[in-house]
Amino acid sequence: MRISPGRARILGLTANVFFLGIVSFLTDISSEMTLTLLPLFLANVLGTSTIVIGLIEGVAESAASLLKIGSGWFSDRWQQRKILTIIGYGLSTISKPFLFFASTWHWVLGVRFADRLGKGVRTSPRDALLADSVPAEERGKSFGFHRAMDSFGAVLGLGVAALIVYLSQKGAVDITQASFQRLVLVGIIPAVLAVLVIIFFIHESKEKKDKVNPPVAREIPKHKNNGLFTGMPTRFKIFLGIMVLFTLGNSSDAFLILRAQNIGLSTFHILLLLVTFNIVYALIAGPAGILSDKIGRKTLIIGGWTVYALIYLGFGMASTPWVIIGLFVAYGIYYGAAEGAGRALVADMVPAEKRGTAYGLYHGAVGISVLPASVIAGWLWQSINPAAPFFFGAGLAAMACIGLVTLVK
Repeated sequence: MRISPGRARILGLTANVFFLGIVSFLTDISSEMTLTLLPLFLANVLGTSTIVIGLIEGVAESAASLLKIGSGWFSDRWQQRKILTIIGYGLSTISKPFLFFASTWHWVLGVRFADRLGKGVRTSPRDALLADSVPAEERGKSFGFHRAMDSFGAVLGLGVAALIVYLSQKGAVDITQASFQRLVLVGIIPAVLAVLVIIFFIHESKEKKDKVNPPVAREIPKHKNNGLFTGMPTRFKIFLGIMVLFTLGNSSDAFLILRAQNIGLSTFHILLLLVTFNIVYALIAGPAGILSDKIGRKTLIIGGWTVYALIYLGFGMASTPWVIIGLFVAYGIYYGAAEGAGRALVADMVPAEKRGTAYGLYHGAVGISVLPASVIAGWLWQSINPAAPFFFGAGLAAMACIGLVTLVK
């Protein structure tokens, strides 16, 4: 008799949570090798402007966000999370090899668009599947583990990328096309393995009843109307609005990478910096998730956003590589504290039968906001100076903190 994926335990985690962590671990190895250095490839090899780089990142993320809403809603109606997760990861895996042939920014936009479409299809059903697989009191721990595995994958992927870049071009500031193509080829392998893990080791959860819901979710009546916001509590809608405000100042991390190079760090040193960031993120995410189960998600998110505002002020004022290194370490603390807690908070706020839709709305609100955020950041960088996007982001983060404290009860 097959053990229910909601009951089987591996290292104290349900089987689905453990293997979803492995999937994210493998996927991030691939993504960090192939996608993290795209901004440098665009700027150094293809000569693309920062406005276009911001447009590429924003268009890709916003298009994916629309799918996150649709895929989350569909997974609720269909009650099938796994198939959509496989399709999403599969689409991203198929798209990445085409970066090997990229010769114009239009080609990169097409590949980035396809990769993000895959992310759009999989993200909401995957997060709902994870939430379905655990009791309410373990959500913070489970999402924290998932975020930590994601970051450990990034550490390994960036470490391998740094080794390839070092062997290919030593300490050169700009990345070369040959180095980037090698990264793409090696990065395909873990992406394929991730899809295979989903197919063979992850099972559709059948435990989606009120027993895994917090009390607030049980108090929400069911509705016959299946609209996106039907049955969603008011505080969840307010939380989405605050997330949009925060994200408008949280442009693509491509600008953090460009800022590091702008201060004088080489491609190799930027990769080491990203490894450090992800190590900190991975070490913080698990304990932070457990902490959110004890002190509340909102408190942790507010703390994370406060750190974020200070970090962005630092990026705006930075003038030496040593300052950038310290800021990237602090950035890992922010991500570790706020990312998993935010996802767990969504599950706390909504009824079980609306989780897929809720995650779709959450990821959609964030992702759609990335387009204007990245375009604004690119414009501020080019029209004013490279520090301007970071001062703008710090201001909006401070406003979002105030909104979360005063409006979400």
